[in-house]
Amino acid sequence: MDGKQIITVFGATGHQGGAVARAVLEDEDSGFAVRAVTRRPDSDRARELERRGAEVVRADMDDEASLHPALEGAYGAFLVTNFWEDMSAAHEQAQAQALARAAGHAGVQHAIWSTLEDTRACIPLDDDRMPTLQGSYKVPHFDAKAEADHFFTDAGVPTTFLRATFYWENLLSMFGPQRAEDGTFELVYPMGDSRLSGIAVDDIGKTALAVFKGGTDFIAATISIAGEHLPVADMAAAMTDVLGQPVRYRPLTPDAFRALGFPGADEAGNMFQYYADCEHAFTAARDLDAVRALHPGLQDFRTWLTAHRDEFHLA
Repeated sequence: MDGKQIITVFGATGHQGGAVARAVLEDEDSGFAVRAVTRRPDSDRARELERRGAEVVRADMDDEASLHPALEGAYGAFLVTNFWEDMSAAHEQAQAQALARAAGHAGVQHAIWSTLEDTRACIPLDDDRMPTLQGSYKVPHFDAKAEADHFFTDAGVPTTFLRATFYWENLLSMFGPQRAEDGTFELVYPMGDSRLSGIAVDDIGKTALAVFKGGTDFIAATISIAGEHLPVADMAAAMTDVLGQPVRYRPLTPDAFRALGFPGADEAGNMFQYYADCEHAFTAARDLDAVRALHPGLQDFRTWLTAHRDEFHLA
């Protein structure tokens, strides 16, 4: 690839992996080239990455043998799993372990593992504020990733542990404004007055690229990132202003949110309750000035919202 060092990007047609692939492809002076990994190399997103200069390869985290060619000869790798595909912590951990073994076998010099906090450090299993899920977790998609961290060190993979947070892009899908009976749009979250840490997906990619550029300075480091910490009521006010439609915040109790009954409601309800009940520790770990020093173009919520206003359909 023109003498550039290869970064193998898993999940390259998804949110985080796609953002990493775009960040590298857009920075022609980075010295890196993208090897985009997908289960469906004939998809529109994969073909678009190929058009932009990525090498697209097929691999499947459930088929460990397929991971080795995807990592062969790569300098670095961005490693991410998708809990929400089947919402199984055990499956996610099995995929993480396969990634760790394959990256260790390939001799990857710098991996970024997309992980999260272990929520049980703040809300222990015997704490009845929230239900225990999948046998031994409070927020499985957090806790299972945190438990998987050691797979990478055990496999001898030089790893940076990147902890992101709630994507603002979620406002364009499952956690977006809902129309109330009176016609007003609402954000319905169990956050009370606590601040929600959010980030633009593109900023995850650009921060990851900055970490790859930093090289050995970031090996074994845990880097926790966000774009802004905002009460949900302030997010609703910004949406009202930018989108030109009234949006209000309707807080629910965590139990009421979990009772909504949509697929993953227990998981999401526990996640939001963790964000609220453990707000201080979670936001303190995400020093916005430190993130901005790593990625000076970091967006705040209003900047992201303005750029994406046409993707909201509040009619």
